[in-house]
Amino acid sequence: MSAAIHVTELNHVYGQLQVLKDLSFTIDRGDFFVIIGPNGSGKTTLMKIVAGILRLQIGGLQVLNRSIQSYTRKALARKIAFVQQMVSIDFPFSVLELILMGRSPHQGVLGLENKRDINIAKETMVFTGIDHLEDRRLYELSGGEQQRVMIARAICQNSEIILLDEPTASLDLAHQVRIMDLMEKLRIEKNVTVVMVSHDINLAAMYGQRLLLMKAGEIISIGTPEEVLSGQTLEAAYGCPVFVDENPVAKCPRITPVPGVETGG
Repeated sequence: MSAAIHVTELNHVYGQLQVLKDLSFTIDRGDFFVIIGPNGSGKTTLMKIVAGILRLQIGGLQVLNRSIQSYTRKALARKIAFVQQMVSIDFPFSVLELILMGRSPHQGVLGLENKRDINIAKETMVFTGIDHLEDRRLYELSGGEQQRVMIARAICQNSEIILLDEPTASLDLAHQVRIMDLMEKLRIEKNVTVVMVSHDINLAAMYGQRLLLMKAGEIISIGTPEEVLSGQTLEAAYGCPVFVDENPVAKCPRITPVPGVETGG
């Protein structure tokens, strides 16, 4: 299978602080790839470099078999859509207007949408189950609805890769599952490569085909959930003991923190 993203000896520094250290890994096309790790691991920095928001400093990064440096910003946006962490949203755009913004990489100099753009936006709203919200203002929606709108805008780009940074953070259980199911539907029905940062290890285990576990800017482990999510590996990464058994429904690893005990990791 060909690579969607190929990273080679990637390093990144902020001033004197090295936040990414010699990262090398490959994400296959059509994969559901989840990046996990404690706070300060460099997960968001990594996503911003792959999205082209942060400049590549040291190392190699290929997107769909081309160096990221060979893409213009607009050309890269046709290949990669990025949903960043949820922020306070109070601008007065309607849902349809916001989703149409996802078509900008495909529009001309004037940035005016045409009938095809509107049709794609409406099809995307149906796909994400938010077509009934078309005329609502974004600030009128719940957090879960807002997140689905932001994901719909990214899907509307018709990119081959979608990056999501903590898409289920601050959402209730039902909305978390809806978002994850939507990403799996996108991967299967539209053959989109999904790359996600998540703090929820159990969601990562249920949906991720491959996981990347990071700590302090380095790769601790990479592989299937069964390969990555061992008690010993997780304790080394998170510094607390965990109990790992099998999720009886999803048949994948299930992680339970052990309260009241700390390790030296």
